[in-house]
Amino acid sequence: MERTKVFILLLTLFCIQFVSGQTLEVIGQIIAPSEVDGIHVINKTASRFTISNSNGEFTIPAKLNDTILFSGISYQPKEVIITKLILATKRVTVYLEELVNALDEVVVGKVLTGDLMSDINNADLTPELNFYNLGIPGYIGKPKTQSERRLYEATSGGGFIPLNPILNGISGRTKQLKQHIKLEKLDHCLDYIKSNLAKDLFSKSYMEEALRTEFFYYCQDDAEFERLCKLKNDMATIDFLMAKLEAFKSILQSEKE
Repeated sequence: MERTKVFILLLTLFCIQFVSGQTLEVIGQIIAPSEVDGIHVINKTASRFTISNSNGEFTIPAKLNDTILFSGISYQPKEVIITKLILATKRVTVYLEELVNALDEVVVGKVLTGDLMSDINNADLTPELNFYNLGIPGYIGKPKTQSERRLYEATSGGGFIPLNPILNGISGRTKQLKQHIKLEKLDHCLDYIKSNLAKDLFSKSYMEEALRTEFFYYCQDDAEFERLCKLKNDMATIDFLMAKLEAFKSILQSEKE
């Protein structure tokens, strides 16, 4: 029994020591009093950065003792040192405090403004940091969704023969993840249409509130719907919706008869 405990302890210490020297993808969660979208997450040590999504989530490469800087226009800057515990769990939670502006304040030295490129310049990063070739998913535009990150993990891998993509391809997981991402994008497109185009659509051709949800899913099932979502042309989408609305009303009328 004692030998087993000693073996487990040594194995744990070895794993921690091994992980400590590795650069890993650390998944983080930002907790703040208000908006957590677009918080700048800068690895000062490794000259890497990303931004948080609307839920305050982010992913950034880091290794032991790296300094991660968090900067948002409404919050006090905060630095977090990557510890062995963070590396072992690959997770970190960061709490930000609101920035309280004081009158007649004298600022000496460099400041963090909430502007990404300004913050990078003011964070004393090494010149190798380059906005266009850092190779961090989501470093420009919106960060990858959780499903997109899972697909990336499922289709990437190192070694002479990358087993991860092969096994996920054989099991069908890659195909499932791609389908899930496709459905997510269609749902986001449908949400956009409901928020921005529905009022104009139903002012031209009225439909009862109780039937609108069913109508939108009827539109989403059409193969043309996906093409229009990629096209992002409101006029073309309205024309499509008008045609589908007339067809949907005809179906309802035939069912009544």
